[in-house]
Amino acid sequence: VANRFYYQRVLPMKDAAVMANCPDREVRREWILRILDQDGTKGAEGGIEAWLRLGEACGMRREELLSEEHVLPGVRFAVDAYVNFARSRPWQEAVCSSLTELFAPDAHASRLESFPKHYPWIAESGLEYFRSRLTEARRDVEHGLRITL
Repeated sequence: VANRFYYQRVLPMKDAAVMANCPDREVRREWILRILDQDGTKGAEGGIEAWLRLGEACGMRREELLSEEHVLPGVRFAVDAYVNFARSRPWQEAVCSSLTELFAPDAHASRLESFPKHYPWIAESGLEYFRSRLTEARRDVEHGLRITL
């Protein structure tokens, strides 16, 4: 949970890098939804908060996740490299790198099915991130595909 939270926490920075490098206003107007999905808005907490609640449901303290004390060095390296890729490469390449989300809806559906079976102590409320991403990921993939194809 701590390693994946580190990834979730930097997604808005990766998406901001895509936007900063993109000259197309229409692309930026839609891409910003990714940042809002993670950072949240007034009245909608966002994915980062949902991951904090998942961590708490798994028995971790919010402070542990935010301190990044449990993040493995290899995970930190890979995640930071992803953000640096989005900052330094052409925006179209960074958009293409986001298409790993093609597989996200199925992965999230699988987690929603398997977590209660294998981890019954995790409260249902801790799984909210996966529920929200079922539709958000599909929207993001459609946008990414429109840009790249």
